[in-house]
Amino acid sequence: MQRVFAPGCALLMYKPHLAEKMNAILSENLGKMDDLLTCCKHVPQLDSVTEVINICPGCDKRYSNDYQNTTTISLWEILAGSDFFPFPDYGGRTMSILDACPTREKVVVHEAIRTLLSKMNIKVIEPAKTGTRSTCCGDSFYGVIPVEEVKKQMRKRTSEMPNENVVVYCISCIKSVHIGGKRPHYLVDLLFGEETHPGTWEPDQWHQELDEFISVH
Repeated sequence: MQRVFAPGCALLMYKPHLAEKMNAILSENLGKMDDLLTCCKHVPQLDSVTEVINICPGCDKRYSNDYQNTTTISLWEILAGSDFFPFPDYGGRTMSILDACPTREKVVVHEAIRTLLSKMNIKVIEPAKTGTRSTCCGDSFYGVIPVEEVKKQMRKRTSEMPNENVVVYCISCIKSVHIGGKRPHYLVDLLFGEETHPGTWEPDQWHQELDEFISVH
C-alpha cells in the first residue's frame, strides 16, 4: 500500500511553506512520499490502495468515507507516535482547545492532538463541550443563515473557551476564534514555532477565496 501526504487546500492557501516542511520531515523519516494536491472534494486519481496522511479535518472525513482505494490517518496520529519530530517547548503555557466538527467522533484524533500538546509542554484547559461533545466553531452555518448570524454563532462558541489562547486544527476555526475575540493557535504553527495569523477572516471573503482555490485543485 502506498502512502501520500495531503496538506489540504486551506493549509496550502495559508502557509504552503509549512506543508513543504512537513512533507520533507515525513519523507525523511517514513520514506519518500508524494503530495496529494487534489482537493478532497474532487475524486483523487489514485491507481492503487493508498493511505492518505491528512491535516485537514474535512480531508480526514472524506478520504475515510467517500472514495474507493483510500484509507486515512491524521498527521496528528503519526506524530503522536513518533520519536523523530523536534517538538518545541512552550514552557507550560495554558491553552483551551476547539475540536473540529468533522472529527467529532474520532477519539483517536482527539487523543493524538492532546498528546502532541503535552509533548510541546502546553497545558490544556478543556471547555465544557469538548472532544465528542464539541460543537461547531460557527463556520458550518455559512451559507445556511445570514452572515451576521454566522458571526454571532462564532462569538458564542468562542466565548465558551475558558482560556484566551485557543488551539485549533482547522483553518476555518482560526477565523472563527479571531472573530470571537480570542487568540487562535493553529496546531501546525505550534509545531513549527510560528505565530498564527487570521489572514482573510470575513466569512464572505474567506469562502470566496477557498471556493476559488478548490475549483482549480
